[in-house]
Amino acid sequence: MRVAVMTAGSRGDVAPYTGLGHGLARAGHQVTLVTHARFAPMAEAAGMRFHALPVDPRTELESTAGRALHRSTTGAGKLVRVIAMARALVGQMTDDLLEAARASDVLLLSGSVGPLGHTIAEGLGLPSVGVYLQPVAATGEFAPPLTGTRSFGRPGNRLAGRAVNAAVDSVFADTIRALRARLGLPRATTRAARRAREHQDWPIFHGFSELVVPRPPDWRPGLQVAGYWWPHDPPRPQLPPRLRDFLAAGPPPVFVGLGSATVPDADQVSESVVRALRAARLRGVIQSGWSGLHADGEDMLTIGEIPHSTLFPRMAAVVHHAGAGTTAAGLRAGVPAVPVPIQFDAAFWAARLTALGVSPGPVPLRRLAAPVLAAALRRAITDPSYRHTAHALAARIQAEDGVSPVLAAVNRLAGTQAG
Repeated sequence: MRVAVMTAGSRGDVAPYTGLGHGLARAGHQVTLVTHARFAPMAEAAGMRFHALPVDPRTELESTAGRALHRSTTGAGKLVRVIAMARALVGQMTDDLLEAARASDVLLLSGSVGPLGHTIAEGLGLPSVGVYLQPVAATGEFAPPLTGTRSFGRPGNRLAGRAVNAAVDSVFADTIRALRARLGLPRATTRAARRAREHQDWPIFHGFSELVVPRPPDWRPGLQVAGYWWPHDPPRPQLPPRLRDFLAAGPPPVFVGLGSATVPDADQVSESVVRALRAARLRGVIQSGWSGLHADGEDMLTIGEIPHSTLFPRMAAVVHHAGAGTTAAGLRAGVPAVPVPIQFDAAFWAARLTALGVSPGPVPLRRLAAPVLAAALRRAITDPSYRHTAHALAARIQAEDGVSPVLAAVNRLAGTQAG
């Protein structure tokens, strides 16, 4: 079966699909990762084929419009700005998504391309399955993760969820209208298309653990929580000599990294981080990432990209931007966390870490003063309950297999087509 895994966004929106795709490829399927060109090496390392999409997400985040995201102090405000950015970019990806789909038998669609990919699948007569990293379907259990807000109460959460989904659909409206005409499909609004998917119980697998986000009881049939899809890392990866020597020179350090998130002033954030670590008398491993964090001194080491699965278990705690993927990596490693949520779903995952008992609570970027971060780190490291809880949860999460439910669905589709 020729399987196209389609996604768009930053590294965290891509890395989990290298693990999912690798699992499908090992089972005998021909898997192609369809995403931005900068992520081609990740696909190749996972034994997947690759089809490049235009648009460079890092360039867009560093653009004037991308920098403007930091002017919004609320999750809703950031969402409005990013929707405007995405609306201007989504049409550029249509031709390559369509080309990749024509060479495939089934489409696996992330939430970032779901409405567009589903339209392509419908026009080409291909089966499709959602593979989402966030719980975006409306529910009374929690507020929409993309807004970064607290609960509005059960009715309010459902209403807000539907409103956010309508706003996301608006990103694709113009592109889908033109695409439906191009593929000879009858006219339909994005809202009508969403209702049709829901009425048909279009299957969506979610790449996180029910131990972290239990499946909401008011979700429709077809929405399943599969378990985490761990990024494919090389077997027994070697740490760089400088990092290996740093780890051996003292007690376990604290990891600090903001992944693919950007910040208004990297020097200021870096200074606050270093002051916090030193105030708490902790060593630090600082990952530069897309934000450009940096630190100097015998007690600090700045690093580039290193697999979290290799690095995190060696840390005393992890300070991160609470993206879905990095949150998962910290849980897998069984170490306490101090999340620094910056935008979109980060506040949701930070709240989950706190509720699970593996974090003393978030330190949002706008409140990232050295004394606040130092106090949070002291709590995370000196209170043994955080590490004990994290360690026990990690053992249960590591026993799960998130790939198998998706593989079973693809195998069923393969059998249907063969029949």
